[in-house]
Amino acid sequence: MVQPVLQRDHLSSAPVFASPLAASPAELEVLAQRIATLEEDSGARALALALFDTETGTAFGYRADRWFHAASTIKVAILLGVYAAIHDGTLERSSRLHVRNRFLSAWDAEPFRVHSERDANAAVHAAIGKTLRISELALHMIATSSNLATNLLLDLVTVERVQEVLESHGIHGVDVRRGVEDERAHEHGINNRVTADGLVSLMRLIAEERAFTPELSREILDVLHAQEFRNGIPARLPSDVRVAHKTGEISTVAHDAGVVYPRDRKPYALAVLTEWDPEATGRTATIAIASRTVYEFLDELQQRRASAREEG
Repeated sequence: MVQPVLQRDHLSSAPVFASPLAASPAELEVLAQRIATLEEDSGARALALALFDTETGTAFGYRADRWFHAASTIKVAILLGVYAAIHDGTLERSSRLHVRNRFLSAWDAEPFRVHSERDANAAVHAAIGKTLRISELALHMIATSSNLATNLLLDLVTVERVQEVLESHGIHGVDVRRGVEDERAHEHGINNRVTADGLVSLMRLIAEERAFTPELSREILDVLHAQEFRNGIPARLPSDVRVAHKTGEISTVAHDAGVVYPRDRKPYALAVLTEWDPEATGRTATIAIASRTVYEFLDELQQRRASAREEG
């Protein structure tokens, strides 16, 4: 039996094991050129992309170890922290949490609030003074990207615990440092950060059912499938392709990361991170084009492998 050969991602630092079905260096160079052209044509300051395909074992990275402000993609890491607490029994899905809008800055512990007019979800703000279930807050945090739900859950499980959970699963390239809308911390350079490699590692952990138990992994995926903002990775894919993902956008970045489930094949994990001038347009369209580019590349690859088998 031939032992797998340890190789490194194209233009990335993440080690992977070679597969006989995986794209060759020459094939990966074609994809790299397509992404480089998209980056240049888009007008983005920077574009990074990471991919791992469970069907062929293809791993690819384009600027995949470059750090970006995480925006709301960091909420996937917080979701993992919540499920770690469910797994170890310190939380239950049905546990109820008091909804408040007062948090302490990671910089100096001064109080701050989440502005309702800047939050994508009004339902959690409407519940201030009442209680919501942990499962409800987790869904709001991902599906409609509620910042208030995010800070409530992060306060509950703590930044330190979320980072411990990431490290215990070997996830590098995801750096959780504070809650969202903590402007004082932001002004002092304390920000949540991600790399494309890090987000793909996190998505693989969940998709491959290695997040605590297969049952909990599938439950996390169900939450990610509920994502309502679909103008990134899913936007230009065929309608029968399912995507479990999390978007993130602020004034200078736009991201999407998730697991793509094409019909009649195994899924692939994808992260597309972009940085922009504040006045730039075309952000989500660029992510959608990158996603379509990857989808077409993998489809071409699968067709070539099928033809080679028939000829052989």
